[in-house]
Amino acid sequence: PTSPSHRRIHAAPAVRALAARLGVDLATVEATGTEGEVLTDDVERAATGPAFEPLRGVRRAMARNMSASGAAVVPATVFDEVDVEAWPAGTDVTARLVRAVVAGCRADPALNAWFESHAEGRRMHSRVDIGIAVEAPDGLFVPVLRDAGSLDASAVRAAVDALEHAVRSRAVTPEQLRAPTITLSNFGMLAGRHAALVVIPPQVAILGAGRIEPRVVAAAGQPAVHRILPLSSSFDHRVATGGEAGTFL
Repeated sequence: PTSPSHRRIHAAPAVRALAARLGVDLATVEATGTEGEVLTDDVERAATGPAFEPLRGVRRAMARNMSASGAAVVPATVFDEVDVEAWPAGTDVTARLVRAVVAGCRADPALNAWFESHAEGRRMHSRVDIGIAVEAPDGLFVPVLRDAGSLDASAVRAAVDALEHAVRSRAVTPEQLRAPTITLSNFGMLAGRHAALVVIPPQVAILGAGRIEPRVVAAAGQPAVHRILPLSSSFDHRVATGGEAGTFL
């Protein structure tokens, strides 16, 4: 084994004493000695470099989820853009996106599903429970908006506000994070136009909304400047076809 936690450490007593005094873990130090031994310069260089920070809590859970996705999902993404110039000023974009996800799932339920790879089968959901990606200082949280199809626009906004408050006040519960059937990431609130997003199993799909910006488009045969919303629909191609993803989008 060659990982830092397993390799034998060769260092003189004076070097070990220096590492103890500077708070340097010798297992993390790159050894430059001719026989693989850790030298004084190696310890001093490690002491001035960035400290090793083990992942904990939310970030560790995020790392494990992303690893599970990378090992299991066969990803594909469909991109498109929507002219939203007709939306009135002050439109609640998140509420519109939530309701659009519900409409997409009704148009093609194949994306509102879980894939159980061990049994090579899928579970189709009649209820749309949308995971809402929320960035926080601790990492990425995805609280779940339950039965989104039963909510009108004002109820969607109230529910999303409650979930975001729970995340940012560190009051979100495990139950609020459990078992989304599909996920929405409104990453355009921060930056970016399109993205190939990560599908977290057993989910089959995630919809990403990019930054709304003015663009020149053809309107009634003439150039005009309209607000354009980019969309990215990433899906697990083991379970959903490109046609199904396109219908959803």
